[in-house]
This record gives sequence, structure tokens and C-alpha cells, in this order.
Amino acid sequence: MPLKMRLPKSQNAGLYVHIPFCMKKCRYCDFYSETDLSLRPRFLDALMAEMEMVSIEGLYFDTLYIGGGTPSTYGHDDIAQIVEVTLRNFDFLPDAETTIEVNPGIASTEQLEGYRAAGMNRLNFGVQSFNQRHLDFLGRIHSPDEARTAITEAHRASFKSIGIDLMYGLPGQSRADWLEDLKQAVACDPSHLSCYMLTYEKGTPLHGDLKNGRIQALPDDQGRALFETTIEFLEDKGYVQYEVSNFARRGKDRQLLVSKHNLKYWTMAPYIGLGPSAHSFIEPQRYWNLSSLDRYNRAVECGILPVADREMLTREKKMIEAIYLGLRMTQGIDLVWFEQKFGIDFSHTFKDTLADLKEKKYMKVDTHHATLTRQGRAFIDSITSMLVVQDFSEAQAKGSCFIY
Repeated sequence: MPLKMRLPKSQNAGLYVHIPFCMKKCRYCDFYSETDLSLRPRFLDALMAEMEMVSIEGLYFDTLYIGGGTPSTYGHDDIAQIVEVTLRNFDFLPDAETTIEVNPGIASTEQLEGYRAAGMNRLNFGVQSFNQRHLDFLGRIHSPDEARTAITEAHRASFKSIGIDLMYGLPGQSRADWLEDLKQAVACDPSHLSCYMLTYEKGTPLHGDLKNGRIQALPDDQGRALFETTIEFLEDKGYVQYEVSNFARRGKDRQLLVSKHNLKYWTMAPYIGLGPSAHSFIEPQRYWNLSSLDRYNRAVECGILPVADREMLTREKKMIEAIYLGLRMTQGIDLVWFEQKFGIDFSHTFKDTLADLKEKKYMKVDTHHATLTRQGRAFIDSITSMLVVQDFSEAQAKGSCFIY
């Protein structure tokens, strides 16, 4: 049964395509993927069928993001087919940002040039580290040299934007180790850098090693120090932090070369997800696909949308997300937008907590925005929990969904 929705034409959305295949599962990753590459042809047919089943009326897209998993387990001809069917079934603006994630270990020159010819204008490389010891610890399949070579070839293929993902906070990682990773990354001249703190997700091999005492997590204070090092180093090299973990440099037109697609998630814009485990959000509804390739394939082959479940976001939950996501952005929470959307004066409602945060130099508040300072961004989870109520029933009894 086709999914039909109607939205105002003024809302531009993002389209995410999840490719659920990897050459090898990384030890830290809890994203859904399979390593049996013989399943790729059947999935590709199912993905094309899902695109035909989803009908979004009045929604225009300005970003396409092919992620995973490892999209580069598919050759450029298959990616070209995905792009072709995507453009046929969804309304894309002419200047849309089109991104594909690439594993440096399986990125040939021919493949990268083929992705560019297929219509992709942005690459994101999952490098994680330029240190072979750290790559082995994380379970990555590429070497530092392969990463550098792949990024060089991407520049030659004339991609509009090139991003690099890095990871810090590894057990025993020193400031010198991390600075060397940052130096190597900047030397590759990317337009965008995502620098993530290692998290030990339940069910992953690294979480098992941590739980069993085989490894020890980096102490919080050392992790925060590496976070500060990241900001200081990248700002000195001309990159601008626009989100807690994301940095971009300016293009020739002086505009920041941000990830427009990821901005959809952080600004609560609508997005559609295709493929197993992919999430979609069209306010006030969020829904997600089956996290099983076999069940996904069988559902689509029977003409059934592969939706696992859905939720209607309450006003309170939307406010919590607006606060958390807004504080992740360096521009902060737009106070005028917040009051118009939720009918709440943010500065007045949280005046006591905001006063405390300002005194500690964790937050700045003016008439238009509430933003975290550099020091405050290191404590974003704690600060968010200070601002929002966990028990809505108690809050509603008081006539408010927040405490302060």
C-alpha cells in the first residue's frame, strides 16, 4: 500500500537511503548492517520497489544522503540506478546536495569518478583515524595511506564538498595522538570535519570488552580536554564549529560548507528514510523501517511498506527535542521561533536555571538566541537534563511541562 502524505510546498526535506552492507562490522558500530554481500542484488530490487511505493505530495527535497552500512560496497552503476529512481519518484530541487558515504578501503579512482558522474556532489569518508593502531582497535579495514589516497582522488574527481569523520576518546589516546589525527585530516583539505567522541553502544564488541574489563574508557576529564583541543586546533585552521561535533570551512562565496542533510535532523525539518532501519520524520509523526534485511525484503516484495513502528510526538517531546537539538547548534535556540512554536517564553520559563548557567559561563542568552559557550558544549547532556522535566505528569499538574 503506497504511503501518501501532503505537506506545504514551502517545506524542503531530506531523503536518506540506508545501504545495509559492510565488508566487515566495525567494533564500535551499532548501525544495522549485514556482511553477506551476495544479498545486494535482491536488496537493490526491494529498495527500488520501496521508492515506488512511497508517495509524498507537496514535499520538495534539497538533500539526498546515501549512508549505511557502507554504500561503497555498491559500484557506481548501481548507485547511478539508485539516484535515477530517486529522482523519478521524489521532487528534488536543481541545486540539491547529494552525499554518499565512502569507506576509504574500497574506494577506487574509477568508483569515485563514477559516483560523481552519477550525480553525487558530496563525499563523506569514514576515516576515523590516521593511526594504524587505532584503526585496528576500531576494526576498520583501511590503512592511513589508503585514506589519504582516496581523499586525493576525490579532489581530482571535482566533488563540490568532501567530508571526513574522525573519532577521539579512545582508550589510552593522548592529546598528541589526537592532534596528529587532526593535522593529517586538515592536510587532506576537506571542506567538512565531523569529530565524534567514542561511545560504547550496547551490543557492540567494544561495549562487551568494556563491560568485561578488557579495556578502560578514557576518563571524562580527558575526553573533555580532547574536545577543547579539537575546537582550538580546527578554528585555528579556518574551520567553524556549527554543531557540537561538526566543523566546516567557507567556500569561495564565503558560505559555510555545512552538511545540509544533517541540518535536517538538528533543526527538526522533515526527512524520509528508505531501506532497513531507516527513520523518517514528518511532524508530528516519526516512523522507522524494519531492522532486518530479510523481513524488509519480504515486506516490500509483498507490496507492504516495511514500517516497523511509528510514534506521534507529543508537544512536550517536541519541546525536549527542540531544546536538545537547538543547544547542539552553535547558533543555539532561536527564542522567537521557540515561542511561536510552543507558546512559551524560553528566557522567562528557565530564568533561574539560565542565570546559574550564565554565572558558570556555560551559556549566553540575548533577545534572539540561547547558546552554549565552548565550555558549556562539553556538558550538553547534563545541561539539557537541567532544563527539561523527566516526569511530565508532575509538570502538567503544575501547569507547565518544565521545571527550573
